[in-house]
Amino acid sequence: MNEITLSLNDETARLPANTTLADALDAWHYAERRVAVAINGEFVPRSAYAERVLGDRDRIDVVAPVGGG
Repeated sequence: MNEITLSLNDETARLPANTTLADALDAWHYAERRVAVAINGEFVPRSAYAERVLGDRDRIDVVAPVGGG
């Protein structure tokens, strides 16, 4: 099985080739959380998670909103 290597919040991560962003977020336990995601510095809308296939050396930034007051 081919794998890709990418950066997840500045940490090295490996996934099977042709993994979608939705599947990656599920594998990384973000699927049930409200998060914002950027790939290579570009925001990805939630509606595109299922179609966006990750590539080797992609830089993924996952940010969870922080409540404040």
